[in-house]
Amino acid sequence: MRKLFYYLCLILIGLIFLSFSKNNAFTSEKVIKNFHLKNVNNKIISLSDFKNAKGFIVVFICNKCPMVNFYSERLNNLNSKYKTEGVFLLAINAMDTLAYGGESFLLMQKKAKNEKFNFPYLQDKKQVVAKQFSATHTPEAFVIWKTKSNKLSIKYEGAVDDNAGDASKAKPLLANAIDELLHNKSVSNPKTESFGCRIFYRGEKQKMN
Repeated sequence: MRKLFYYLCLILIGLIFLSFSKNNAFTSEKVIKNFHLKNVNNKIISLSDFKNAKGFIVVFICNKCPMVNFYSERLNNLNSKYKTEGVFLLAINAMDTLAYGGESFLLMQKKAKNEKFNFPYLQDKKQVVAKQFSATHTPEAFVIWKTKSNKLSIKYEGAVDDNAGDASKAKPLLANAIDELLHNKSVSNPKTESFGCRIFYRGEKQKMN
C-alpha cells in the first residue's frame, strides 16, 4: 500500500508540474509596450493609433541589407492582404546611423519611395523598440497580437518565408501564423529561423560587412 501511495503521489506531482509548465508557457509570452516612432512621411506613428487593430506584423528591415531587398514586394502584398483583416504591417529600421551612413533617415525616405512601400517605414533611432523585441537582424519578422486584456504579445518571430530568392516556391511562414491567429488558433510554428544582416546596437565595436 505504501508503494502504491508513493507512486500515486509521484503521478500527482507530475500532473501539477505539467499544469504549471503549460500555464507558465502561456503567461511568459513577451508583451510589447506601445511605442512612438517617426515615419518616412515625418509623422509620428504609434501602435495605439490603430484603434481597431487585432494585431501587427512588425518587420525589422534596413536600407542596405541584400536580404531585405528580396522582400519589398512581398511586404507590400502582406500589408495589402491583412490590413483589411485588422492586421497592420510596420517596418522598422533600427540600424545605428552613427556607424552606417547608408541607414540615414533621408535614405529611408528614398528607399520607401523607390520601392513604393504601402506601409509605414519607421526609424528606431535610439534602438529602443528593437531592444524591446530583442531583434537581432534584418529582415526579422514578428507578429504581435491583442490579448483579452488589450495587451500586445509576441505570437510569432522569425522569417517571412523560407525562400528569399523565389517567392513562388516559398512556404509562407509568417502568413500561416497570421491565418491561424485570425481563426482563433494557436500558432503551430511560432519561432522560425531567418537570415540577414545583423543589427549592431550602439556601443558595439563590430561593424556590419
